[in-house]
Amino acid sequence: MERFRKYENNPVLGGPELGTCFDVYVTRENGRYRMDFSWRPKKSLAVTFSDDGIHWEKPQITLEFNEESGWEDNLNRNCVLKVNGKYMMWYTGQARGHSYIGYAESEDGIRFKRVINEPVMVSEYPWEGFSVMNPCVLYDEGKFKMWYASGETIEPNVLAYAESDDGIHWKKSIINPIFTKEEGNIYEQDRVGGCQVIKTDDMGYLMFYIGYETVEKAQICMAHSDNGITQWKKSSLNPIVTPDAGTWDADACYKPSFLWNEEEEKWMLWYNGRNNLDEFVGYVTKKGRQLFD
Repeated sequence: MERFRKYENNPVLGGPELGTCFDVYVTRENGRYRMDFSWRPKKSLAVTFSDDGIHWEKPQITLEFNEESGWEDNLNRNCVLKVNGKYMMWYTGQARGHSYIGYAESEDGIRFKRVINEPVMVSEYPWEGFSVMNPCVLYDEGKFKMWYASGETIEPNVLAYAESDDGIHWKKSIINPIFTKEEGNIYEQDRVGGCQVIKTDDMGYLMFYIGYETVEKAQICMAHSDNGITQWKKSSLNPIVTPDAGTWDADACYKPSFLWNEEEEKWMLWYNGRNNLDEFVGYVTKKGRQLFD
């Protein structure tokens, strides 16, 4: 089976001028690619656009941090959906060692406004630790479905699931966490983290996620499930993106975002790689649709 291959001129976003860019969420609209990402030097969320997924325009801030709120000293780890002509954003606010999930809306997809001043999701259970973060939301079967990470604040430990009728009031699954590290798999023996999920006709729900060999060494993995909640089956290709010694992603490969390109019959995947304290965005592809044996 064809494996994922890194773009030879990575990274495609980030560098001395922009600084650290991480935890991206890529969508496609009207033939163009939209990348929402976390912009660490600005402590805010931003967006950039591309015609090919490789060459990206100058970023624009979509939502700024708000220290007055008490829970948004830093903003990061967001996702954006367009539903019924409205752009909906779920994002992570961080303060005082905790992480929370907030919600904002936009008419143009650039200027977002908070709908409420409090988080729409907070840590409530022992397994959620200090943080809920990195929301991935789908609008599916008339409801909003969220997969999120929780646990420790720097790097979360498990993945969980919740549903909502309006995107604001959420009901967490009673069988959470739905996805945890697997003993015996060295590439995720420490923990699992930030994911993206999409729904397909042929493979059910696909999840690309972070597997942590140690808290410092991360790589990208994938799994699928018929219902998006239980009986996740992991790919024999795991891990699909790994650090390369001596390069820009030498220490870790984090938070994947992926799309199927029907025209070119290839998977497109973006992630943030880390070398020491620097994190930039890279790009990988895989020819052919098959992902699992």
